[in-house]
This record gives sequence, structure tokens and C-alpha cells, in this order.
Amino acid sequence: MTTFPMPADEAEARALQDVLRERVVLDESGPPPGTGHVTGVDVAYDEERDVVVAAAVVLDAATLDVVDRSTARGKVTFPYVPGLLAFREIPAVLAALEALTADPGLVVCDGYGRAHPRRFGLASHLGVLTGLPVIGVAKNPFTFRYGQPGPHRGDFSPLLDGEEEVGRALRTQEGTRPVFVSVGHRTGLDNACAHTLALARDFRQPETTRRADALCRAALREAVA
Repeated sequence: MTTFPMPADEAEARALQDVLRERVVLDESGPPPGTGHVTGVDVAYDEERDVVVAAAVVLDAATLDVVDRSTARGKVTFPYVPGLLAFREIPAVLAALEALTADPGLVVCDGYGRAHPRRFGLASHLGVLTGLPVIGVAKNPFTFRYGQPGPHRGDFSPLLDGEEEVGRALRTQEGTRPVFVSVGHRTGLDNACAHTLALARDFRQPETTRRADALCRAALREAVA
């Protein structure tokens, strides 16, 4: 069972981020797109009942067929604080990943890795705790600036904090808004974008995210019924 230290307050949470951030591996390119397994993770909340449900869905990277899936239910034990959302989500996500029987391979989070004010978003946090290669593919750019990428699938522009590139705005489909890709752990940015395109064959979001989102929402409805 992967251990997850739960901070008592915001100050402890930020201090823990500072410690764990030093363990992020940024000098590996990651597995080649279209090979092995890729796993999407996502969470859904019932705020009134303080319930969180996480889902993990393993896909064959070549065919995008489902290989394995799991869910985990927990209680929300940390308040909503921008920049510290991992402390609300990771305990349930870890439990869902550990319930899998298949090798997760590369993990795709609906969130951020390096594209985070403290350079330690959910994708980085999850990667450090599990040792798995992880990328973040978010719907919105958080606080960072970017220029619109070109109109074609595969066009991208840097996601910038000052002069530092913390991720990329990536066009996965023509006629749709870009997604925002960042490195979490044990992957490179070029490879993270290549994986995202390979997983977003027909829709704006990667198929990993779409499948995990649907599963955690269904599991939440069942949990609070």
C-alpha cells in the first residue's frame, strides 16, 4: 500500500510539496506512444456528503481498448485550496490504482504536473508517490499565459510562467480549444504531447480521461444513491 502523508494544514501541505518536488525525475523521456498500457485517473465529488470517488481505467495504448478498471471511495479530508488539490484527490486515486490487476504503464491525470505555481501539481505528486511515469493533461491553463496554437491537430504553443516553459497548449482536434499538457514524472514534454495526441484520436480530451471521468461519475452516483 502506497503511503500518503496527510498534512494538518495549508502550511504543512506546502512544505510537503517542497520536499517531494525534489524527487521529481525530469531526465527520462518516458515510454513510446502507442505501446504498452496507458491509464487515465479522475475523481468526482459529492461535497455535501464529503465523498470522493476515484477511477482508474487502463487502456491498451495501441487499440485504446479497456484492459482493466477500478474505483475507490473515500472521505474528503482536506479543504479546497487552489494549488493544493492533490491532497484532496490522491488518497482515493492511489487506492484506485492499487486495486488494478494490470500494469498501469503511463498514467494520464486530468490536471497539472510542472504547470503548477509550485511546479508540483497532481501529476508530479502522483508520479513521485508511485514511481510511475505520469503526465498532466488539463482543460484550462491555471494561471499561466500562452499564445493560441495554430489551427491544426498537433499545433502547439508554450505555456509560460515568465520566460519558463512549464507546459504546452496543444491542439488535439481542429475547431476545438487546446488542452494543456505538462510533465509530471519520468516523462519529457515532447513525449507527453505525443501521448496526448495518440490518445485524443476523435475528441479534444484523451480517451483515458474520457473513460475515467465516465467511470468515476457513475461510481459516485452509485455510492451516494
